[in-house]
Amino acid sequence: MLDKEIIECCRKLRLSRNLAELAQTTEGSSHQEYLYQLLSDELRYRELTRTQKLVTSAGFYAIHTFEGYRFDEITLPSDLTPEGLKSLAFIHEKKNLILYGGTGTGKTMLSTALGVTACRQGIPVKFFRTAALVNKLSEAKAAGTLSAFLKKLNKAEVIILDEYGYVPLDRTGAQLLFEIISDCYERRSIILNTNLEFSRWVNVLYDEQMTAAMLDRLLHHCHLLMFPGPSNRMRESSINELYRSISDNQLKKQ
Repeated sequence: MLDKEIIECCRKLRLSRNLAELAQTTEGSSHQEYLYQLLSDELRYRELTRTQKLVTSAGFYAIHTFEGYRFDEITLPSDLTPEGLKSLAFIHEKKNLILYGGTGTGKTMLSTALGVTACRQGIPVKFFRTAALVNKLSEAKAAGTLSAFLKKLNKAEVIILDEYGYVPLDRTGAQLLFEIISDCYERRSIILNTNLEFSRWVNVLYDEQMTAAMLDRLLHHCHLLMFPGPSNRMRESSINELYRSISDNQLKKQ
């Protein structure tokens, strides 16, 4: 009979409607235990909701986690272990990660798993394909909304730049990307995925001084992860092709 009154109290106290629903099912052997259970469930609900919002707002193209993830085809630096990587210590230390290797070797999957893990620990993350971010920056600058866009971007403690080097940048785009990386220096972490060796970065930025300055900021506090293996997509494609070939041969024999 008090449902509406409880909901109204929750609204005025800025508590979720979920608390009113929990009040109908929560049990306790005393008033104190009942209140404790109710408030604990509300806190868990808020944490889950916050995590879901962080994952949604991060902008991941697909959700990947460490469940079943294998590190046997990744070369980690001597001062970093898989457990250390998954602990996200590099984020708390404001260090960067550069994931270098050929297309389809799992860089995006690993960076996404790290980003999702960070979100689940309450750490705001933003994920961009590098060319898409540069386009957004250029459009915002042209529209006079760059400051507002940067203000939102600065709320992230981790910025993931995927597919760096796939598309050459114009001078304005290169300068805007450099500003982002410079602003992150020793303040937040960058995870950058690339198949382009450092000596060829100037072919993307078209400015030797800017390239050197960008590399200096990225590499000063950084772990370099190498992905020397073959493309997972190509490997899966080859397996599928082999399977089809075997199946076709079996059909012919029948």
